Amino acid sequence: MLRRLFFALTLLAAPIALAPAAHADTAPVHTGLLSRVAVGGYDPVAYFTDGRPVRGSERYRIMHQGYEYRFANAENLAAFRASPARYLPQYGGYCAWAVSQGYTAAGNLNNWRIVDGRLYLNYNDEIQTRWEGDIPGHIRRANTNWPGVLSR
Repeated sequence: MLRRLFFALTLLAAPIALAPAAHADTAPVHTGLLSRVAVGGYDPVAYFTDGRPVRGSERYRIMHQGYEYRFANAENLAAFRASPARYLPQYGGYCAWAVSQGYTAAGNLNNWRIVDGRLYLNYNDEIQTRWEGDIPGHIRRANTNWPGVLSR
């Protein structure tokens, strides 16, 4: 009896299990799976002040547009609070080259560059090299694609 019930339920569930997943819009800010912590918990201001990625602290954090940003110290938190747009990674922290190509990929915190006062992340060393081959062109294309690329 239990065997028949299990078999019947399996047959009923098969079409659901085999159906393609519905495409959900991509979040506007790249975070880890089931996380609301942006920039991987690193301090976005430190890229500008220290010239390198620096891990943020839970002690210095702020919620901005539904995402948590962490900072290495109170000064960086205050700078972000005063002007968030100045320090936010472009394209929500997604790979700048990928966005220029019309899709999203994770931005790597170690593959970054500040251009015209804006922070851009890229997926890896190879992709960053491609991006650096035509930064103005890639930024133009990414700006055209953003934020529409989030719903593709």
